[in-house]
Amino acid sequence: MKCRTLGSSDLEVSEISLGSWLTYSGGIEADKTRACTEAAFDAGINFFDTADVYGQGAAETAWGEILSAHPRDSYILATKVWGRMSDDPADQGLSPDQIAKQIDASLTRLRTDHVDLYQAHRFDPAVPIEDTIEAFQKVVEQGKARYIGFSEWTPEQIRAAIDLAGPDLFVSSQPQYSTLWQAPEAEVFGLCAVNGISQIVWSPLAQGVLSGKFEPGQPVPEDSRFASADMAVSQDLIFSDAILEAVQCLVPIAERRG
Repeated sequence: MKCRTLGSSDLEVSEISLGSWLTYSGGIEADKTRACTEAAFDAGINFFDTADVYGQGAAETAWGEILSAHPRDSYILATKVWGRMSDDPADQGLSPDQIAKQIDASLTRLRTDHVDLYQAHRFDPAVPIEDTIEAFQKVVEQGKARYIGFSEWTPEQIRAAIDLAGPDLFVSSQPQYSTLWQAPEAEVFGLCAVNGISQIVWSPLAQGVLSGKFEPGQPVPEDSRFASADMAVSQDLIFSDAILEAVQCLVPIAERRG
């Protein structure tokens, strides 16, 4: 497993990381969560990415139990904040109070005193960006997170944040990116590159479509993640016969490359 330096940080992360959205937030049994995580370690993966909102803390709780059995310096741990964490509509976003509350809750569930990377899961237009940046800076100053990142921010939002915080606060961007979704190439990648910000792309296999396992003309498998209500938009966008037929053309190329 090769490693790369994450942005302007000193974090050496494996090129492949293990995420935890629909899987370890309750999608599979606890023993399978543990088996997947240990298999990642065995494969040389040291970068584990989760979020507080995955299963309303379930994914963080699962990894808190599993990862705490490993030396803390043997893995890089990332989580996110922004999503709604309770029935209270106000219990979400990137206000200073919310960030302060959720970082402590995440650390408790993850059974650690710090995360290596704390990410804004989305942008919060309801909060002045100055307030959000100041709150993230405080988290770093308190030693609760080593570095800060963001996910799915627009070029305009990224520029505004860099103008206020400078180029050193944010070290990573997490956009959706795959052969089937190349939108970040237009502006996000270049803008981040010149500011020392790396990409941690999510869904590089387009929720499994690029594995080639889904056949054109077949219904969405009931036991797949695609059957989840969370995937309804993705079903319409990429689980179509035209896309699946195009992907099948890639299968022999992939087989030739092993």
